[in-house]
Amino acid sequence: MRAESDAENAAGGGSAKANGTPVAPVVPVTPVVPAVQAGPGTPAAEAARSRRFPSVTRDTARPEGSGRAVPGAVSTPARQWPMLSVLTATAVGLLFTALGHPRVGCLIIGAALIAASVLRRVLPSVGMLAVRSRFTDMITYGVLGVAITLLALVMQPHPLLVIPFMESAVRFTVG
Repeated sequence: MRAESDAENAAGGGSAKANGTPVAPVVPVTPVVPAVQAGPGTPAAEAARSRRFPSVTRDTARPEGSGRAVPGAVSTPARQWPMLSVLTATAVGLLFTALGHPRVGCLIIGAALIAASVLRRVLPSVGMLAVRSRFTDMITYGVLGVAITLLALVMQPHPLLVIPFMESAVRFTVG
């Protein structure tokens, strides 16, 4: 009897415990997919696909900024005019700041960010100016633009906007 059990175990058959009770053979958990020639979109093809990302990416969607602001017949820089206009205005503001006019430069940068917020709200497609959802982009550009503009207006010397509690707040935090 012992020789028969050893022969069955070696051949992949059933096994037995030490007391002679039979034990069911181990069955693999992974289901075997039959080799069926199926076209794309059929249930057999969907079942055979892996959930892992492929090592080589194919058929990816174009990013929203690549060609959605203007039809594809137009060159890429022309399709990105919202982003290019905001970047140009920001560069002009940085140039004014570097040339010794920080208030004017900061006002231009703040106005460029406020314009970016307005463009994001008004235009259906703004190319690469769209980074997050429309609402998040509008709030982010708007808040940063207003903050930079207000800081430019209260800039010393000779602030254009005087906020009464600002001087005491600065003294409290600095001194």
